[in-house]
Amino acid sequence: MANQYTDGRVETRVNNYTRFWQKDLNKESETENKNRLDSYTDVVNGYYDGATELYEYGWAKSFHFSRFYKGEGFTASLARHEHYLAAQMSLRPGMRVLDVGCGVGGPAREIARFADVNIVGLNNNDFQIQRARRYTKEAGLENQVSFAKGDFMKLAEQFGENSFDAVYAIEATVHAPTWEGVYGEIMKVLKPGGVFGVYEWCMTDTWDASNPKHKELAHAIEFGNGIPEMRSLKKAREAMVNVGFTVEHDEDLADRPDEIPWYYPLEGDIWKAQTAWDYITVWRMSWSGKLVSHTAIRLLEMLGFIPKGTYEVGESLKVAADALVKGGQTKLFTPMYLAICRKPVLEN
Repeated sequence: MANQYTDGRVETRVNNYTRFWQKDLNKESETENKNRLDSYTDVVNGYYDGATELYEYGWAKSFHFSRFYKGEGFTASLARHEHYLAAQMSLRPGMRVLDVGCGVGGPAREIARFADVNIVGLNNNDFQIQRARRYTKEAGLENQVSFAKGDFMKLAEQFGENSFDAVYAIEATVHAPTWEGVYGEIMKVLKPGGVFGVYEWCMTDTWDASNPKHKELAHAIEFGNGIPEMRSLKKAREAMVNVGFTVEHDEDLADRPDEIPWYYPLEGDIWKAQTAWDYITVWRMSWSGKLVSHTAIRLLEMLGFIPKGTYEVGESLKVAADALVKGGQTKLFTPMYLAICRKPVLEN
């Protein structure tokens, strides 16, 4: 019987997470790939049951990347990235907005304050939903931001068609088994004329799936981040068009000539920290910071305070950090393909 924790985590899911991949990522085959796609909810839940607290400790309550201006603080950059999406979507006070794959609600709370909208955060992970509700109550936003458990491949079934003025997803829909599937569901729940904004994780158009080194990089990103399958930026845009969206604007924000790269906190070089407080965040990604945190995880797991398998998920995050930095440096990967899409207005 699965060991269910009161906070929503399930030990068997965490413990089974790494088994969705070959130990040697070079030996990955279509069999493993299909298995992950068919079991995407188990992949995602196993990953986030194990990784959520590590994300909060090592990063923030907003689980995403952002661009940096020189001298800009880490948390300020995260907030600006969220504000930028809300502004590009032209969110207005009183709108009913869906956050697809809301994590622990960091962006939902920030965007609710910034744009004065009412947000429903969707998540299929009980552990994250409990934390999101607690943080939102502490922030005094429970009347403006709520959370629902559900599958983003069944949005219309849960919420009904034409039920939201706007929908956004921040580095979340990459976890879907198909982009056409999740974008199609987003299309259904949007009102005619409604807007969809997304920061999507993609392999860039210079990535070549037939190149073994490129493929290995994609597998490392998948393994380290709970992603069933990485796909190209071109396929993301094609999927939006295929389901009927009008793409009003799209660009890879990571391709802008920023002096400070989006991945710099992952490098663990404290001399690159932008502010005094950021030394702590960057240190956590250094070799010594990882040693401290992962030793603590191993001890807590041995004592039974966290699910078995959490340490292995933590080790996968090390693979993730290295792969994401490499993907950013080589321009083979982007975590911020921005697309602003519109659902066509019904004709009379």
